[in-house]
Amino acid sequence: MNPDDPRAQRSRARLRATILDLVAAKDPAAITMSEVAHRSGVNRATVYQHFPDVDALVADAMEDAVTRTARAAALCPRDAPRDEIPQPLRELFDGIADNAPLYRRILGTQGSAAFATRLRERLTAELAASFAGGRRPSGLDDVPAEIHAAYLAGALIAVVTTWITADDPAPATDTALAFWRLFRT
Repeated sequence: MNPDDPRAQRSRARLRATILDLVAAKDPAAITMSEVAHRSGVNRATVYQHFPDVDALVADAMEDAVTRTARAAALCPRDAPRDEIPQPLRELFDGIADNAPLYRRILGTQGSAAFATRLRERLTAELAASFAGGRRPSGLDDVPAEIHAAYLAGALIAVVTTWITADDPAPATDTALAFWRLFRT
């Protein structure tokens, strides 16, 4: 299969859209590849040509979210005031709130391990690259940059997961501001 082939790209796009719709409606663990094939209008063998399992498909479909999250964390100006949410972080939390059912399913207890792993790895890499580019706060030279980046990535994922899976989630701006105050330390 040639990933540059327009037919392959169309199939992958249909599969991504289908899995996001399915995950917003039910737990990823309850979704089968046959169901994805049927709902997307492609042959089941085609699904397996592109993705080995549902987790891999979910992770691929959420790649834009991973990229947005990583960039938002890396772009936050370290010198922004404590009580003002940087725009990239505000947009990130607003986007998650706008797609709450999807994030609730993906990050919840029955969610996608592949997505969580990919998100953590990308966040860590983006933050480490940001630190290497001189955007690391001062006073932390005794902590390896990769460890610092992993710490912050894990914290962001934990905050988002706790917030979005709560029975009565706080407004996005409240959670973003709380995270920003912690992130700056």
